[in-house]
Amino acid sequence: MYDFRTDQRFQNLTPFKEKLWLSSPTMHETELEYMTEAYRTNWMSTVGGNIDEMERLLEEYVGVKSAVGLSCGTAALHLAVRLAGEKIYGAHRAEVGTLAGHKVFCSDMTFDATVNPVAYEGGEAVFIDSEYDTWNMDPAALKKAFEIYPETRLVVLAHLYGTPGKLDEITDICKEHGALLVEDAAESLGAAYKGKQTGSFGDYGVISFNGNKIITGSSGGAFLSNSKGCADKIRKWSTQSREDAPWYQHKELGYNYRMSNVIAGVVRGQMKYIDEHIAKKKAIYERYQKGLADLPVAMNPLGDDSIPNYWLSCIAIEPQAMCENVRSERGKLYRHRKGKTCPDEILDALAGFHIEGRPIWKPMHLQALYRGNGFVKAEKDGCEDAVTYTGKENNGSVGADIFTRGLCLPSDIKMTAEQQEVVIDIIHRCFE
Repeated sequence: MYDFRTDQRFQNLTPFKEKLWLSSPTMHETELEYMTEAYRTNWMSTVGGNIDEMERLLEEYVGVKSAVGLSCGTAALHLAVRLAGEKIYGAHRAEVGTLAGHKVFCSDMTFDATVNPVAYEGGEAVFIDSEYDTWNMDPAALKKAFEIYPETRLVVLAHLYGTPGKLDEITDICKEHGALLVEDAAESLGAAYKGKQTGSFGDYGVISFNGNKIITGSSGGAFLSNSKGCADKIRKWSTQSREDAPWYQHKELGYNYRMSNVIAGVVRGQMKYIDEHIAKKKAIYERYQKGLADLPVAMNPLGDDSIPNYWLSCIAIEPQAMCENVRSERGKLYRHRKGKTCPDEILDALAGFHIEGRPIWKPMHLQALYRGNGFVKAEKDGCEDAVTYTGKENNGSVGADIFTRGLCLPSDIKMTAEQQEVVIDIIHRCFE
């Protein structure tokens, strides 16, 4: 890799001795108290007071009637998608899944954990392009998708980087077509749309407590619903679908997806600090916004009527300021030009000084795993119909454009203002 420390633009900078992370866990003493309680009382498995209280705190904070602690956000998504398939199609076929033979509309620009559960259940994801206002699912493209695939009855929506999608429009479209909505709020716990928390708009919501999220359990996730019956079903499935019998009796497929009481202790302790974490994330975003204001870049949008949780601060370089660059499936190549740069040059420069950044999520319709799936984008200039992706990457999609020009900046709340100024300085030097 090119050594930026020998580049004249960076010669008076010294790499950090300890790596500056994108978003690492921030721990407090409270978590240890609840973990120790689980240890001392010997409630170390998937039942215990920490789980019960963590679920109660989530219900209260998000504003839903039922929360179920699970082993990870992906497990929560899987069970939410399975439950939706069963509710829509009445299917219990374990060998093929509840969505076998059916299409599901999914966010395109997201982590593949959002959409993989559709495949787990035998369904076929159809990816819906993003829009520039929030970087989330485009309601116009979703509306067009229902015109192309009117039989579809399930939508999986992700809120990217802590900014809510256009929930009024998306929920209205789902209701118009009798479709259920699974809301992937893995990145957006604490974000609100018109005063209501994300994760509470869909028929089912999903939260993640992965190590890099706004609060963490090191792992873990949660299923959210306003239906106690649905929550009870998820609890049953997540504990191997054991029936109420004196012995181990099973009538349907189950999973080992329940959250540990130890992990729940960490999440329970973290819940006390969620608003503090969000405030610190917001301060990071605003420092970037001010420090990069003189450059041809734009911060990730916050959306109208929304209060984001500012999980990750991101930028997109303006098209005219992009240097020559190309990406293959696994590699990258770029040529610096004075006054221009690209995401890969900035990320390489940051890495050279022990600073972690990340590319924007690569859209699902560009992933080799899903290139045979449908992809729908909105009309362009009022004249272009929605299309199905055919393998050409430069197909005019919003998600592909943001992926090409965007990157995630270090957003760790333990980062000092002085350290962040170094990050801002490096980005400026990349344009020199």
